Amino acid sequence: MALKVISRLEDAADSKAFEVCARVGYAANGLLHFVIGMIAVSVAAGARGDIERSGAVEALADLPGGFVLLWASFLGAAALALFQLSEAAFRWKHRDMKEKVLKRMKAGSKAGGYAAVSVSFGVYALGGETDSSAEAREFSAALLSAPLGAALLVAVGAGIIAVGCYYLFKGATKRYCKDLEKQLRGARGAVVEVLGSVGYLTKGLALAVGGGVLIIGAAVTSSPGNSSGLDGALKAVQEQFLGTVALSIIALGLMFYGLYSIVRAPLDRM
Repeated sequence: MALKVISRLEDAADSKAFEVCARVGYAANGLLHFVIGMIAVSVAAGARGDIERSGAVEALADLPGGFVLLWASFLGAAALALFQLSEAAFRWKHRDMKEKVLKRMKAGSKAGGYAAVSVSFGVYALGGETDSSAEAREFSAALLSAPLGAALLVAVGAGIIAVGCYYLFKGATKRYCKDLEKQLRGARGAVVEVLGSVGYLTKGLALAVGGGVLIIGAAVTSSPGNSSGLDGALKAVQEQFLGTVALSIIALGLMFYGLYSIVRAPLDRM
């Protein structure tokens, strides 16, 4: 019975319809990053706004046809999360143990990230609301209240910094090109490379600063209120010398990453 269920899950993951939905998920994730970048640009210019996933989803919900967009994005992101989960569960069976474990851990972490994106879209599609900054503070508070909580929080922060560094590495070396099933040549290829390189570099920087540094700061000071997610991190960047310039660069980079993800959707090696 278990083998039949596994076989059906593998067949579903290999189906064309499922692949199309997963590609929509890449586009939805790209749209989310693009809107976050736009909000960050407006904040750098002096406007008010939440530079985070929930703020971006709320902005999309207010658009004409936003209801349909939210549901399509929810289904696409959910399909993409399931696709990555199937990769973690079923793929790389014949690789050596070390490579298999690393690749499955990577796919599993991606599945978790896309699942979080899917939940954000789903909550707003159903008429609810979320607050990413509040969730970051609650998560930090829960960890700090646990035994060895500060150490756990530092470990989480270090892990997010490591992910940010991986994005920086991927952008600097153009390893993201390996994710694409077909390489574009000429002017189109050059545009994809610019979007990918700038996008990965700036998202890596945003992750390292926003995710890791503030969480570690919260652990060191034993104050979960210091952990306010991406929104608080980037606004903290703005408060530094030439911070508005730095925030503007990161904002434009997030928009580049969003555009790259949208372009990547039909080209990705599934």
